[in-house]
Amino acid sequence: MADLPKITTTIPGPKSREIFAEEQRHIAPGRQRISLLAEIAFDHGQGATLTDADGNVFLDFFAGVAVASLGHAHPALAGAIGRQAGRLMVGTFATRERAEAFRLLASVAPGKLKRAHLYSGGAEAVEAALRLARSATKRHEVVAFWGGFHGKTAGVLGLIGDESKQGYGPLEGGRYSIPYADCYRCPFKLKHPECGLYCVEFGEKQVRNSSAGAVAAIVVEPMQGTAGNVIPPDDFMPAVAAMARRLGALLVADEMITGFGRTGRWWGVEHSGVTPDIVTVGKGMGSGFPLSGVLMSDELGRAEPFAKPSASSSSYGGNPLAATALAATIKTIEDEKLVENSRRVGALMLARLLELKEKYEFLGDVRGRGLMIGLDLVRDRESKRELGRGVMETIFKEALRRGLLIMGYFPRVRINPPLVISAAQAEAGIAILDEVFAHVRDHLNWREAD
Repeated sequence: MADLPKITTTIPGPKSREIFAEEQRHIAPGRQRISLLAEIAFDHGQGATLTDADGNVFLDFFAGVAVASLGHAHPALAGAIGRQAGRLMVGTFATRERAEAFRLLASVAPGKLKRAHLYSGGAEAVEAALRLARSATKRHEVVAFWGGFHGKTAGVLGLIGDESKQGYGPLEGGRYSIPYADCYRCPFKLKHPECGLYCVEFGEKQVRNSSAGAVAAIVVEPMQGTAGNVIPPDDFMPAVAAMARRLGALLVADEMITGFGRTGRWWGVEHSGVTPDIVTVGKGMGSGFPLSGVLMSDELGRAEPFAKPSASSSSYGGNPLAATALAATIKTIEDEKLVENSRRVGALMLARLLELKEKYEFLGDVRGRGLMIGLDLVRDRESKRELGRGVMETIFKEALRRGLLIMGYFPRVRINPPLVISAAQAEAGIAILDEVFAHVRDHLNWREAD
């Protein structure tokens, strides 16, 4: 198996085009932009690479939006799931596999959050966390952040911190959105730390002046993914935790992306020393198997009506197959020291990208923790006006032509490779970005093009 890019056809190749066209005949609109732009049909993966139907090999800086923590076709995960699929797949009765999965999850959970419920998707878990917060506090309002994303179901749609929630009709009431510490694009045009985290001060005033005084939960990503892999300063989360205490609310850390080693530590909150009241997890915890969860303390888990029989259950949540995927993921992350690999290789990538920032004036910002890295591409660094969509789609396609799959079609580029990526693969991917950026500099009117 190749572990570095190898492109032998046009991109997309003829077989990819054929399969893509066949799928398009019946699939509904609204699928992920990355797959629509690429028009590639993948055949298989291995570690941090993907091979398409034409035999082209791509480095994967996408990982299914940070889902494939163990990469593709990891033998430990594939073997465990295969064996379990031949024994028992469904049900929420006790099994040895479930007992082991819950034990392992408790062993790595932050603080005293040793209890868990398992679900199938991220939005489902966040909705469960809100029900838990309401049960414990007997309050009903929720605070989230600009740029945040917590799912698309009705109960969390109103927590989306951008315009993508528009057009779906009335949103659930009791939802308040306040500024996140996105320091590169501070809405108040201040500088940290001189700002004194004015965003948090402003946010609390906004909540106090807008809410009914019944905030049950503040939901926050320790580092925002969908907004562009935004890394707040380390004092942001402690300030949000203090705000939650003053408002009488529970702090819910949404670690769908930042959990399970993505940021170079087991949990994103570890960078700031905060232990939330509730943590929602997903994506990388199953390394591709649909799996999410809510972590809580013993005391909080007893809150009713959340704790009543069947009140928090899920038909698919924590079935033996999902439990097996969870246990295999945790054991593999620990056995292969993937948290450490995320920290080490992520630091290497960040250093190389900072070198590129000195080389290309449209690279306005480089930030990251572990293998969660974000870039801002701008027309000029003073105004921070973003590069046009056409330029960004060219960057995405030029990277594909060279064998790199990356979320590079928006001006806020997200880099989320599998945790198993090697230093050599990381270097190869950054070298491709260097080539692509040189192409943009030398051949595109990037300042003016839309």
